[in-house]
Amino acid sequence: MRSHHVSQVIAAPPDAVYEYASNLDNLPKWAAGLARAEITRDGDVLLVESPMGRVEVRFVEQNRFGVLDHDVTLPSGTVVTNPVRVLSHPEGAEVVFTVRQIELDDDEFTRDIEMVAADLQRLGSQVTEVHARTEQLEVARDARELRDAKAADDGNRVSLAELRAELDGSNGS
Repeated sequence: MRSHHVSQVIAAPPDAVYEYASNLDNLPKWAAGLARAEITRDGDVLLVESPMGRVEVRFVEQNRFGVLDHDVTLPSGTVVTNPVRVLSHPEGAEVVFTVRQIELDDDEFTRDIEMVAADLQRLGSQVTEVHARTEQLEVARDARELRDAKAADDGNRVSLAELRAELDGSNGS
């Protein structure tokens, strides 16, 4: 059995990449190589219509280590374990997916690698877009908070003349 590592650098923090990729509702949006249609959930098992036919997918529990490993039970009953990691990278995050040649000839293995690479590129585009929108919303929120704080501060300002009058009034008592 051969293995091939496919990686994609994504200009977003690893936590943002992991959060998006581990959300099973997002799976059909970026993992076309696995899920071409809606996912049916049966407990912790996902039933997915894939290019290979109906498969069962079981992900590891969400974790703080960036591990997205999942077992895919093929129509033949063979279980393929797919190691996937979201790692820190100087430019954001790197997703590394290990493709294994199980029940595939060399041409099918090459196609599988290409499909995973396309999936990871799609994941990168989607996460980058979501992350950029999130940052824009945070900047807008921070600007509103700053504006509100400035307005509150302006409302609390006391002129020098008012301070003198208050001091003079307190000294005369």
